Amino acid sequence: MSKDFIPAAKPIIGDEERAAVDAVLRSGMLAQGAEVAAFEQEFSATLLDGRPVVAVNSGTAGLHLGLLAAGVGPGDEVIVPSFTFAATANSVALTGATPVFADIELDHYGLDPEHVASVVTERTKGIMPVHLYGHPANMPALQALADARGLALYEDAAQAHGAGLDGHPVGTFGAFAMFSLYPTKNMTSGEGGMVATGDADRERTLRLLRNQGMLKQYENEIVGFNARMTNLHAAIGRVQLTKVGGWTKARQANARFFDRNLSGVGVPRVADGAVHVYHQYTITVPQDRDGFVAALKEEHQIGSGVYYPIPNHRLAPFAREEDLPNTERAARTVVSLPVHPSLDDEDRDRIVHAVNTLAKAGA
Repeated sequence: MSKDFIPAAKPIIGDEERAAVDAVLRSGMLAQGAEVAAFEQEFSATLLDGRPVVAVNSGTAGLHLGLLAAGVGPGDEVIVPSFTFAATANSVALTGATPVFADIELDHYGLDPEHVASVVTERTKGIMPVHLYGHPANMPALQALADARGLALYEDAAQAHGAGLDGHPVGTFGAFAMFSLYPTKNMTSGEGGMVATGDADRERTLRLLRNQGMLKQYENEIVGFNARMTNLHAAIGRVQLTKVGGWTKARQANARFFDRNLSGVGVPRVADGAVHVYHQYTITVPQDRDGFVAALKEEHQIGSGVYYPIPNHRLAPFAREEDLPNTERAARTVVSLPVHPSLDDEDRDRIVHAVNTLAKAGA
């Protein structure tokens, strides 16, 4: 592979992150401790207007524990998109509840409130939209629906660090919200997640659930998990948190460049009042999408991603017949281009040239 290959994603780990990890190693305090507590406070202040957060060892664990803390369990249904990573539906199933799939709208790939309303039943406990690709879901419409039907609203904000809507950051709308800290996200702790909640009792339950059901050693109050974040991971996350704002501006600048210069493909739309943080810059390719992706790599040395080619309702654990035309269309046509902060002017020009050339040729 050519050395000038442009990857679809590129985690940025620098000397500051290495120094932070070394400091933890020298301290000998490797497990959950002061670094984790500091990371929670700083994440809350930086991205969530002070809403408390609980650090866990993965985004999936965050969704699972968030749902449990919200009282979701056997016999309940939670409405989720099918066009998302499987962790969204998995987390519901892991509680013993049933994920119910609703269709998306094609402007921003978020849950379609009208279709959500059509699948509410007497067993529906809540609605869990995904702020997909870094764009906020239609929270006002979903909140109005939830309020009208007496339902809870949860947020899968795995890809949306710093995104917002009408002046409010994502993660401050629902009963809880989860942010992933996986290496390819807009910021990382190496692995991990954050669960935000504005309810003190729910926050306490989350802290119990992540640590074997105890806040004090050997004083177990409930059955819990080992879902703790380590000081090592928190140390990385604390450094990344100081950089994510600048990285987001770089992603947005890259997206604006693509918006102005790409042709022959559908470019991302941004809702009025929305802040898009471009975890992915996702275009639609009306022709042979898979051929387009292959040609980008083989002919132009440009990586890309297809998120998500198999909707959740067609995955083996959830296989069922569903009428989700927008979901099926998105799964056939989307391609995510490199938008990460490491792109330089030459990279951006190459990406534009490659996409426009292939679109014109109908590749």
